[in-house]
Amino acid sequence: MAQAPRPLDLPLRNGVSPSTVAVPTASWPTVLDFLADRLPILSRDAWAARLAAGDVLGEDALPVAATSACRPGQRLHYYRSQPNEPEAPECETIVFQDEWLVVADKPHFMPVIPSGPYVHRSLVVRLKHRLGLEHLSPIHRIDRETAGLVAFAVQPATRAPYQALFRERAVEKVYEAVASYRPELELPRTHISRLETDPDRFFLSHEVPGPANSHTRVELIALHGSLAHYRLLPVTGQRHQLRIHMAALGIPILGDSFYPRVMRGPSEADDEANPLQLLARRLAFKDPVTGQEREFSSGLKLKASL
Repeated sequence: MAQAPRPLDLPLRNGVSPSTVAVPTASWPTVLDFLADRLPILSRDAWAARLAAGDVLGEDALPVAATSACRPGQRLHYYRSQPNEPEAPECETIVFQDEWLVVADKPHFMPVIPSGPYVHRSLVVRLKHRLGLEHLSPIHRIDRETAGLVAFAVQPATRAPYQALFRERAVEKVYEAVASYRPELELPRTHISRLETDPDRFFLSHEVPGPANSHTRVELIALHGSLAHYRLLPVTGQRHQLRIHMAALGIPILGDSFYPRVMRGPSEADDEANPLQLLARRLAFKDPVTGQEREFSSGLKLKASL
């Protein structure tokens, strides 16, 4: 008997890799019943349309009919998409590419991986489609609202050692930000605190008492009246760390819609004319595969008037 294909054996579709879901029990009579109940992010009618279009594949890599019997342990493969997904306001730029790494400059408002309403607009999908690299995978992430450098592993076999660089804090990361200026705030300085997910609002993190798990050095680059240009050096990589630390110092980053208070929720439209003034400027590390010293710099600039 032929072996069932692994998810990675299935081809990309417009840069999108297949997602896989397994049927855990015999609770659903048909494939359509299972998908509509288990993955309600799409309506039953939407799943029926995808099945009719051949966009859901079985373990033999062939399209599955909506009325097909649902078996425990069965694996179904499907391609994520969002109807009427808007185009990205700006395009990414390839900073570096070889057989091991791809480094790209990401514009504001582009997620690194598919999330929420963004699939084809995500950086990894755009790069897979643009470069034809089906196994491309980010080795770290930055916020959707943040612009700048993101590095990707080209080959699955080397993904783990590259990701370990960030986990083990072996990467020099330099960010730049524009925020208000407080003359009484002594700089440079280090801000250390404990960050946890907000229990009431999943999309936020906040500072809480307890052992520190976030560490940022803040330096002043230049002063421009009531605004200042800052260099931020994160030692750790907690979610929204730089944004929270700057807000905690009384100098929230210009254009931040979450901190110190929520101006727009995650489901509300972006203010594309007023992007978060935070840029991932530089990455430097010793390559665990080639042994080379790697250093990459963003070619983007923050748009705030300075």
